[in-house]
Amino acid sequence: MAEREAMEFDVVVVGAGPSGLATAIRLKQLCAEQGKDFSVCVVEKGSEVGAHILSGAVIDPRALTELLPKWKEDGAPLNQPVTEDRFLFLTDKSSYRTPNWMLPACFTNHGCYTASLGNLCRWLGTQAEALGVEIYPGFAAAEVLYAEDGSVRGVATGDMGIGKHGEKTARYAQGMELHAKYTVFAEGCRGNLGRQLEARFRLRDGVGPQVYGIGLKELWEVKPEKHVPGLVVHTAGWPLESDTYGGSFLYHLENNQVAVGFVVGLGYTNPYLHPFEEFQRYKTHPAIRGFFEGGRRISYGARAIAAGGLQSLPKLTFPGGALVGDDAGFLNASRIKGTHAAIKSGMLAAESAFAALSASRANDELSSYPDAFRASWLHGELHRARNFKPWMVKGLYVGTLMVGIDQVVFRGKAPWTLSHHLADHETLVPKASATPITYPKPDGVLTFDRLSSVFVSNTNHEEDQPAHLTLKDPRIPIEVNLAVYDAPETRYCPAGVYEIVTEGGTPRLQINAQNCVHCKTCDIKDPRQNIVWVTPEGGGGPNYPNM
Repeated sequence: MAEREAMEFDVVVVGAGPSGLATAIRLKQLCAEQGKDFSVCVVEKGSEVGAHILSGAVIDPRALTELLPKWKEDGAPLNQPVTEDRFLFLTDKSSYRTPNWMLPACFTNHGCYTASLGNLCRWLGTQAEALGVEIYPGFAAAEVLYAEDGSVRGVATGDMGIGKHGEKTARYAQGMELHAKYTVFAEGCRGNLGRQLEARFRLRDGVGPQVYGIGLKELWEVKPEKHVPGLVVHTAGWPLESDTYGGSFLYHLENNQVAVGFVVGLGYTNPYLHPFEEFQRYKTHPAIRGFFEGGRRISYGARAIAAGGLQSLPKLTFPGGALVGDDAGFLNASRIKGTHAAIKSGMLAAESAFAALSASRANDELSSYPDAFRASWLHGELHRARNFKPWMVKGLYVGTLMVGIDQVVFRGKAPWTLSHHLADHETLVPKASATPITYPKPDGVLTFDRLSSVFVSNTNHEEDQPAHLTLKDPRIPIEVNLAVYDAPETRYCPAGVYEIVTEGGTPRLQINAQNCVHCKTCDIKDPRQNIVWVTPEGGGGPNYPNM
């Protein structure tokens, strides 16, 4: 193989989400303040900054204000403050609102904004470039590069124009090596390279498993009389069984737009549970469907959510780099928020990297980053929330009671810390022990199927490329997943990527990789961890507008 072209930077950031862009911005701010000129590069696998960004989102501006105090004057797209919180418990036909005075502080959103996180990242990208950050969208970091001493030396972007069978096509362009003194990984939840780094440097030794949810979201344009600007609605209960963790969000944005979504914890046990169908069923509830009457769906998307909290965070640093944002798992599940945590973690990593570069260090461990995190308000916030997810997986009723005691009585300072005992791929029961679930057919007005939903996610991949959804053992989907669990990958995937097709009486797994919205659920939930999500050709995947 010909030697790849290489570019040298002081810092390379992998991923142009809120944590990656905050890292780059803070580094350049410090350069301007202290008369330094460190080079910073951001690579982003999406076709543009924001293309792959999906979140509810209700955004706490605390970290953004620390990073860019004049964000309002400079036009950040946070225009709709939260005006009202509602929390509902749903049964199949009724709803019960929790009085706001009874809500734990984590469920109140005064001072926050309903917004598109994708649009906020687009704006952050312009701020970063104005400071001198080089941003390269459409280039997927596909490989970690290591120095002779084993430290991280940078990343290589994936080759373009490789055909399905590994051959070079007429579009072929070799990837580039991006060398750095420090590399910051900000890939988002279940990052492909972050997962490899966790294994190589044993970053999870002594740490409980990360646990996840899948979040599904639609953006609607509703009739003006149905729109309540700034209204935030969360629900628990129906349509999920009481032993399954999950719930919904419904956020009224500006311009008669409503973001509606559903989260299902990926520790669920019934292999017949279908998160996408649970989301569609939720919208039919009498307390919910009225918001959408006469409206139209604009977009759809899905992504996994790292929800384990403080006790699931890996070691954040390794020689030559660090993990930030959801690549580490900084989301606060109790608040259903991660943007402020992502931004703050990126700032802390940037400050550590800047100090190291100023001292002429390179490729060592940024030990001041985890120290700064432990001394920060972010650590305090995650510590107060640490027992939320472990309590809630014990069931809706027990979980609600205990979270109330933990958050209201003890104010997050209970003298105990609960643990996560099982990884999500370990929780499914065999089909013989499970009850099949019958879901209603979509009506095409309020409820939809997966393929029409993928269409409005603007997902596209170059079809003549190797599948980025790979199998360690091609026998397992039939001999284990189908035989034991009735092919759960055909249900937990929110994009219809996996199908069991029968040819000549013999079943096989068909992978429709072009449908993939990059949520990583299959990489997380597959019972034998046989499905491995790897980086596709840069620029592929969803192109989310206003998500």
